[in-house]
Amino acid sequence: MSPPLPSPPAANAHPVDAGERVVLLDTLRGFALCGVFVANVYLWFSGRMFLSRAQLDAFLKDASWLDTVIQYAFGPLIAGRFITIFSFLFGLGFAVQLGRAERRGISVVPLYTRRLVVGLGLGLAHLFLLFQGDIVSTYTLLGFTLLLFYRRTDRTLLLWAAALIFLGPPLWNVALRLPQWLGSPGAAEAAKAASEHSTALRAQVLEAFSHGSWLDTVRIGAAYYFGDLFKQLRIFLPVIVGRFLLGLWAGRRRLFHDAPQHLPFFRRLLGWSLVAGIIASGVGILVGQLISRKIINPEALPWLPLALGPVRHLAELGMAATYVSGITLLSQRDAWRRRLVVLAPLGKMALTNYLMQSVLGVLLFYGYGLGLMGKLGSAAQLALAAALLALQILLSQLWLARFRFGPAEWVWRSLTYGKAQPMRRASLPEDRALQAPESAKE
Repeated sequence: MSPPLPSPPAANAHPVDAGERVVLLDTLRGFALCGVFVANVYLWFSGRMFLSRAQLDAFLKDASWLDTVIQYAFGPLIAGRFITIFSFLFGLGFAVQLGRAERRGISVVPLYTRRLVVGLGLGLAHLFLLFQGDIVSTYTLLGFTLLLFYRRTDRTLLLWAAALIFLGPPLWNVALRLPQWLGSPGAAEAAKAASEHSTALRAQVLEAFSHGSWLDTVRIGAAYYFGDLFKQLRIFLPVIVGRFLLGLWAGRRRLFHDAPQHLPFFRRLLGWSLVAGIIASGVGILVGQLISRKIINPEALPWLPLALGPVRHLAELGMAATYVSGITLLSQRDAWRRRLVVLAPLGKMALTNYLMQSVLGVLLFYGYGLGLMGKLGSAAQLALAAALLALQILLSQLWLARFRFGPAEWVWRSLTYGKAQPMRRASLPEDRALQAPESAKE
């Protein structure tokens, strides 16, 4: 790690100025947000993740050829790939905040802590009142772990990231399954009862989300989160922190701030990550087919989930790195930069758009809205998601032409800094920062 630059005299903390933003990072954030919404529509708002195996098989039996293609393409191209980019950018954002604080001669800890506390409050409200698949509460809670690492060396960050991503989940799984493997009295019965409870709870969730009132979704959704969903998510908590650390490392190295100077790195990353992503995704698809065709019995191979966990995370990380490096390289070409920059406003007000996606999702798919859950095929779901994303891109551009922040970003920043932030743009020429070359960015 290179030594920090001499710090100027201390200055009051304030939100990042328009001229300090990096268009490439906003573009990547907007791109990730598109993929996250598509995944949420495909898995959550469609009701797919709450179906039993028999229900899912019946649903897929009547699928069109296009729906079937999307079903097979979703795993290797979308599932877990975009949320990986989002996690990475969260850690990178901390590195940006840290760098700004150091240059101004102030400590990043108080401001960052207030920011996380406010974000946690917003995330919990989102989680329990609207959408139990919320990631804001998880990210802000885990964000405190970055305070343990921000003074560590680059080598330490990378080693911890690798350990948390590839070793954390298997070790956690071993700890959870150990009583059953050791033949503890009642362990097998407890595991069977937990599985039956999970199936019954998902059926209740599907009924409440498909036909219930808003209050029903809040009540059953909370029971589902504490009774089943968090138990599944907790295994991935080390992975999320590991992705944060990769983002912290990349931000510290200024890979995206000074992208033209790191093009050889991004070219190598594109090649190696694409190979790793394809191989790891292929292994996952192959094993999944062998299991579905009953050639492999996973119950007879208790070690199989432990072995497949790192393969899955390598596939997600590999394809995510492929997308990120590919967009970074394309953004260095004028023609592609003009195309990709349309995603920047979406990413600049990512929290507002993320929350709005939840509002649109529940109003379109839940029973107290239009009730589309379970009524659309995969192709129709993705077409609807694409239309809504196009609308969000347009609205984001119109909003940012007049205002400095998205509404949710304004609330978050105002609460963080303890005073209302100026919302309207002082002058429209400030928008020209969005079109500046990446090399001109700080």
